[in-house]
Amino acid sequence: MHYFDLFLEAYGREGVALTAILLVLLAIQLYYYIFVYGAVPDYKNSKRPPLLEKEPPVSIIVPLFSEDYTFVEERLPLILAQNYSSFEIIVVYVGQDNDFYEDVSTIKQSFPNIFVTKIHLNPRFPISRKMALNVGIKSAHYEHLLFTSTDAYPQSDSWLSLMAKGFMRGDIVIGYCGLESDKGLTNYMMRAWRMMHSVDWIARAVRRRPYRGILHNFGFTKTLYFGVNGFGHLNMNIGEDDLFLQQIMTRDNVSVVLSPRAALREKRWGGMKWWMDRVRYFGSSFKFFPMAVKNYIIWELSTRVLFFLSLLCALVVMPLEIKLFALLLGIVRLVFVLLKVKKISRRLGEEKMTSRYVIYDLLSPLWSLWVGVILMRKDERVWR
Repeated sequence: MHYFDLFLEAYGREGVALTAILLVLLAIQLYYYIFVYGAVPDYKNSKRPPLLEKEPPVSIIVPLFSEDYTFVEERLPLILAQNYSSFEIIVVYVGQDNDFYEDVSTIKQSFPNIFVTKIHLNPRFPISRKMALNVGIKSAHYEHLLFTSTDAYPQSDSWLSLMAKGFMRGDIVIGYCGLESDKGLTNYMMRAWRMMHSVDWIARAVRRRPYRGILHNFGFTKTLYFGVNGFGHLNMNIGEDDLFLQQIMTRDNVSVVLSPRAALREKRWGGMKWWMDRVRYFGSSFKFFPMAVKNYIIWELSTRVLFFLSLLCALVVMPLEIKLFALLLGIVRLVFVLLKVKKISRRLGEEKMTSRYVIYDLLSPLWSLWVGVILMRKDERVWR
């Protein structure tokens, strides 16, 4: 108590309050990065009790909404080349081009495990991704289903075997998909956003509090799907990887597959404008998330902002001793953040993420605020 009185006398109530705030905020930040996010690189799915004795046959379902020859020629072969004994690929083509449909269908002559089905596109009655997936699920011959997109491609020929092995320990399997790597700060920021926002749901999943997966790399069983009568939120064109999974996920039925060899890479089709358009579109489902999930996501971001503001305040108005102490706390946080981000990026197969992460760490709160503002305006593309 004597030391506290001396401290109060020397630096006043403002100095005591600011120091206490910095310590509390630092403790919350370290909790997130050490105990929450820190669980990701050390996670071992093999500790979960097995449900199956061996890897099951798997149906991979891919909805195709355009005459995308680059997918057929470049990315589809990477799926066909997966090193796995028993799988099929169900391509659900939604369109009007009969020539393209015939071209894709001829692949079956060389690969009998690929099946192509067509949904005729009528502009008056738009077909959602959920509808296409539903057709693919009903067409699948196997119980265990994996879903991906035409924009994503495996980084190794072990992707399918690792994801299928995940079904041995859960009826739902979720994996990681990063963004295609390129030069420049813009690409880095988009990759860092994808990685750290994925870490939010991956960290919850490995701690047995799952709430979503990612559109390009997840799976579940037919039994679960038909047990809840298929996809919900049918008035929305999105939600199969989050809102629907929230219906069927439990503490014990989710298998998380984390390995660079099990990760996919999403092709990048533009710069920041393209990226923000995607963030706005898919982010429209966030307002329907459970309050506990919203608080979990917002709490880290808000305490980070308050920590930065409190640190700045201390550096500007406090005496030298408080300035040095605040700076030390900032360095402590930064060291722990960089160490954890380095381990996380290695586990997820992301390269060269640590060196510039301080830029993302500082700017992402402003970026998130911008996203929050644009999400206030209704995106008509989301709704049917």
